[in-house]
Amino acid sequence: MHHRLNALFSSLNPIRPWFGRVTSSTIKADAIAGLTNAAIVLPQGVAFAIIAGLPPEFGLFTAVVVALIAGLWGSSMIMVSGPTTAISAVILASMSQFATPGSETYIAMVFTLTLMVGIIQIIAGFFKLGGLISFISHSVLIGFTAAAAFLIAASQLGGALGIEKGEGGGVFERVSHVVGHISQINTTAVIISGVTIVTLIVLSKFSKKIPSYIIALGLGAGVAYVLDAPAQGVAMFAPLQSIIPAVSAPELSFSLIAELLPVAATVAFVGLLEAISIGRSFALRRDEEYDSSQEMVGQGLSNTVGSFFQCYAGSGSFTRSGLNADAGAQTPVSTVFAAAFLVMLLIALAPYLQYVPVPAMAGVILFVSYRLINFAEIKHVLHSNKSETAILAATFLTGIFTELDLAIVVGVIVSLCVFLYSSAHPVVAVGAPTDVNGRRVFKNASRYGLPECPQISVIRVDGPLFFASVENVEQQFRRIENACSLPQIKLMGLKGLWKIDMSGAGLLLKEIRRARKAGADFHLFTTNASSFSVLRRLGVLSELGESNLHNNKAEAIAKAVESADDDICRRCELRVFLECAQKPHDPPKKG
Repeated sequence: MHHRLNALFSSLNPIRPWFGRVTSSTIKADAIAGLTNAAIVLPQGVAFAIIAGLPPEFGLFTAVVVALIAGLWGSSMIMVSGPTTAISAVILASMSQFATPGSETYIAMVFTLTLMVGIIQIIAGFFKLGGLISFISHSVLIGFTAAAAFLIAASQLGGALGIEKGEGGGVFERVSHVVGHISQINTTAVIISGVTIVTLIVLSKFSKKIPSYIIALGLGAGVAYVLDAPAQGVAMFAPLQSIIPAVSAPELSFSLIAELLPVAATVAFVGLLEAISIGRSFALRRDEEYDSSQEMVGQGLSNTVGSFFQCYAGSGSFTRSGLNADAGAQTPVSTVFAAAFLVMLLIALAPYLQYVPVPAMAGVILFVSYRLINFAEIKHVLHSNKSETAILAATFLTGIFTELDLAIVVGVIVSLCVFLYSSAHPVVAVGAPTDVNGRRVFKNASRYGLPECPQISVIRVDGPLFFASVENVEQQFRRIENACSLPQIKLMGLKGLWKIDMSGAGLLLKEIRRARKAGADFHLFTTNASSFSVLRRLGVLSELGESNLHNNKAEAIAKAVESADDDICRRCELRVFLECAQKPHDPPKKG
């Protein structure tokens, strides 16, 4: 525990390890990147807050405070945190069951939720749970973000069409509301949202450094002014209530904490999944070190502190992080500049928000939701892996038909089921050597039609041998035996033996006795050094004999060929193994 406390204090130390990398040249590069980032996040912060069912200013507060704290205490050199679409969608979907979005009760509960999310993330970092994120299938995140995109789009469809806002709900409830009020479509609103979306599509073809969202909103506002949108019944944004966050402690009570805990755990998990995935990908790309547990602490600290400054839960933003890297950021100082420039832009541009029509912002959010769906990855998964397709489909359909926060839970459960199924069905195959590009390799003899030695059979078991897999493995052993007669020498390679229990050991003992009862010898080989002690402890070696356990396939084959029947070898023309050259061989008779 003393060691863990020291590690926690080290991770919370305001003197960060990267401080030594800051120079005058990095400060200049970080300042340019920070300015570019601030111009992008201003409309994003407003849009994401609206998605979360919160007043626009809270998205901007989150983009300043959360980005600043996470940047300083996180592990990534260039990742930028703040409000994100996925977390915003989860908050709207989950918290709207407790209170009306935008109401004082709703806002207060979101701040409490943010504090709980931060504490959960800090605890996860304290116990070094960063590596657990690696066990979550990438398909879960793809399916979840696609479902979130549909929910976001459904929530903004009415605003883009000028239809009065409904009571909320899931994707189908929101779409049904729009369909039921289709006669209320406002032509002026459609024109404004259409111009905004088209502008974003066109600008997206050019440099990412262009402040396309600000330009699109400006054009949308210009069209609204020309068409006299307010007179045509088009809703406009209300002025920001404040550009400086109020400092206050979130409300806490035992009943409220118990009520929000499942949602907080989900949001914390989604936030860490986003941040660690983004941070790790950029660290690999830039050949930098990355500590996922430190990132957990940084994210948790940013949300904990942010909850006292009217921020809602944030995470790493792939868009802002990618832009930060493209703009030449070198250190987390870029997030300091981004926060400072955003405050300046907010002071300068806040008075003009009241001139932005709601359909224009709805158009921005619709474009963001479309960009959130990774069509290339979805296509790749659908065409390459059935198991990952099942995980993606289960996650996506759960998010569409039920609750968005339940989708990621279902995705994780399906991932676990797929993992267990694959673990319970190891690959069992008879191998034979062949030449591939001048190299001698073993391949599946049956699949590739390779000749097999009449005396020696080389069987590979690629996977764990434990209680859930022994029945399937034994069935495959019997199928192999039925396909050909039992050889005189049986070699079994435990290539992927990362897990063996008493059931697995029992199966090996059964196979050893079965082979020897039929008059055949039995050998095991594995490259997993830790397996030797396990096999010895479970009694397999005492039955097999130390001389029949080998470190690798070559050693096992050499021993098997040496003990093979010379009379059979003499007449054999196959000469399957290289070691067969050492055996007697009668040349074929002529004529």
